[in-house]
Amino acid sequence: MRSNLPSRITDFFINYFTLSNQLIPQADAEQQIREDVSFRGTNIVILVMAILIASLGLNTNSTAVIIGAMLISPLMGPIIGIGLGVGIHDFELIKRALRNLVMAAGFSVAASTVYFLISPVSEGHSELLARTSPTIYDVLIGFVGGAAGILAIGSRSKGNVIPGVAIATALMPPLCTAGYGLATWQLNYFFGAFYLFLINSIYIAFATFIGVKLLGYKGKSLVDNQRARRVRRVVYVLAVLTMLPSIWLTMNMMRDNKFMMRAGNFVSRECRFPDTQVVSEKASIENGQRIITITLIGRTLPVDSLELALSSRLKLYDLEGTKLNIVQGSLAAAVPENESQMHDVFRVAQATIVAQQQRIDSLQQIIDDVHEERAAGELVAPEVKVLFPQVRDLAVSRSVFARIEEQSGADTVNMALVHFSTPMSAEIKEKFKAYLEARLGMTDLRIVSVPEISSNQSK
Repeated sequence: MRSNLPSRITDFFINYFTLSNQLIPQADAEQQIREDVSFRGTNIVILVMAILIASLGLNTNSTAVIIGAMLISPLMGPIIGIGLGVGIHDFELIKRALRNLVMAAGFSVAASTVYFLISPVSEGHSELLARTSPTIYDVLIGFVGGAAGILAIGSRSKGNVIPGVAIATALMPPLCTAGYGLATWQLNYFFGAFYLFLINSIYIAFATFIGVKLLGYKGKSLVDNQRARRVRRVVYVLAVLTMLPSIWLTMNMMRDNKFMMRAGNFVSRECRFPDTQVVSEKASIENGQRIITITLIGRTLPVDSLELALSSRLKLYDLEGTKLNIVQGSLAAAVPENESQMHDVFRVAQATIVAQQQRIDSLQQIIDDVHEERAAGELVAPEVKVLFPQVRDLAVSRSVFARIEEQSGADTVNMALVHFSTPMSAEIKEKFKAYLEARLGMTDLRIVSVPEISSNQSK
């Protein structure tokens, strides 16, 4: 039983991954590819229509419209034709497919350039800007997409593979973005987008070439072997050279993402203030200088001390050399970028206003209590003069006594400081105390006899 286990596992995978009984003959696959290589008549018109649709989608930042344009576009044909030509050593097919691809790319860029020249909306949106910085991931997408494409063409059951490849490899949007770069004379858009188109085209063709070899397609019987080796060498060199800039761009992207993540952690952990809130944060790199911009709202903090304190903490987050830009003062200084940030600003401002109002109410209550204590003696002075003529001076207050020995807190005591002109008996003093407690609404009032207060002391 155990000796048969490896063979059973092998048979299981062979049964699921075998391709021989699902492939169409090489001649049929070649015929389909050769037909899709040509760009004449309706193909050119359809291509221009697809370019205009993609340009509209990019202009309005509509993903659905862009996907529709990618499904309409016939650009995949010449690219797969180049890979097939290299794989079967058909140099005439290579030249024809390459010529048609150049013409198709030229028509596409020209059509998108004209569109963006006359379009009233000239602002670049996210779907447009996303296609100006290709990375190694775009290389992998192009290669895997091309492999899926040649496998679907050679298979009896094609399903939705070809439309899916057209969407995944995204040949149309880069050409539209290149036209946008020319129309607005932003060459960084043009070169970045066109580089993405080259990545997709070269690696779809490269994957097709490898797929043709793995599928066992036979080359032409009469072929110049030296020329075939030279063509393959050119293909390998182009694939490597095309990949190198994307690796560099990927490293930059990963470095920037790491900086953004560290900056976010730094702000969330270090920028916590009792009466000041962080409205927004922005991490950016300008001319090689890393900058963290923090916008604060609430109580104004001393900028110099704040920057000094925060700068000393940057090294804990591997952010040495990063410049801190702190903006604070008023709501006008914080410019929210979207509706969510506007909501955050409103929420923070509302919380700050509520906290400040509570503090104002608390301080007002303290002031009222102090005024009440100061007025208490003056309030009852006329009555005391008649009822208790022995009382010469009177002051009523609430005093806080700390327990020095026990160190267990403090007590608030109601006190009446009294200067008597003549001594008062214990019975009358008790009536005097009851009178003050009832008249002033106090409990457990303590009568404390004090010496006469001279006019100089009162001043």
